[in-house]
Amino acid sequence: MASAVANRYARALVDIVTVPGSPIRPEDAVAQVRAVAALLASSAELRTALLTPAIPNSRKRAVIGRLIEQMSVSEIVRNFVYVIINHRRIGIMGEISQGFELLMDERLGFVRAEVRSASALDARRSASLEAELSRLTGKRMRLHFLVEPALLGGAVARIGSTVYDGSIRGQLQQLRRQLTEQTAG
Repeated sequence: MASAVANRYARALVDIVTVPGSPIRPEDAVAQVRAVAALLASSAELRTALLTPAIPNSRKRAVIGRLIEQMSVSEIVRNFVYVIINHRRIGIMGEISQGFELLMDERLGFVRAEVRSASALDARRSASLEAELSRLTGKRMRLHFLVEPALLGGAVARIGSTVYDGSIRGQLQQLRRQLTEQTAG
């Protein structure tokens, strides 16, 4: 979960990207911010240089500017990264990226769901599951898939605090509860 500071920066960027007539598509902005965060996460030397107070912000902007230019990052995202550097918040770029993705999904009307299945789902099953969850919730879905072999088969979807259990283990547990209730009653 992103900190309050990270969320403030993320929300500001969401506001800029979603303004009517924005020169960048929201999906592109998400991908670019994620790529910048991944760049920072992948290089301890770069992070150290960007976090060192002895190095002037102008040098930091020049270094990161050259790197993200090679990544074809938009002017909006580049300038946002410069603001993060100027405010000495580059150390929380990963949190900002996560917060930005969540807030962007929210703004665009997507709901995130975690789907666990016994084995990886193929594209057809993933699409079918996404369509069914959209129908159940009445919202557009953004699914994150995890493999959990202990489920035996089927899938379990968690949307916020709601769980849809279509796993074999869940069905067996439900059957056990029904049989227990029948024998107790």
